[in-house]
Amino acid sequence: MKSKDWQLIIQMIALISQLGLTMVVSVGIAFFIGRFLDRLLGYSFFLTPFFMIIGVGAGFWSIYQLISRYFNRRKKDD
Repeated sequence: MKSKDWQLIIQMIALISQLGLTMVVSVGIAFFIGRFLDRLLGYSFFLTPFFMIIGVGAGFWSIYQLISRYFNRRKKDD
């Protein structure tokens, strides 16, 4: 394999890892904010699902931005 092929493989692995971590962190932070507010306000399980949905939306938005930046950068390099 050529050096450029290895570089592309490593870039793809890094991008996939970054996408996964972005989603996990977004949903995780939203989950803990929801749990904190539920306990603070005395709800049993009301705000946690709401904030998890917000976290999933934020995660998908961040993933969209990462992928867009990656392909725009690749387009400039070619």
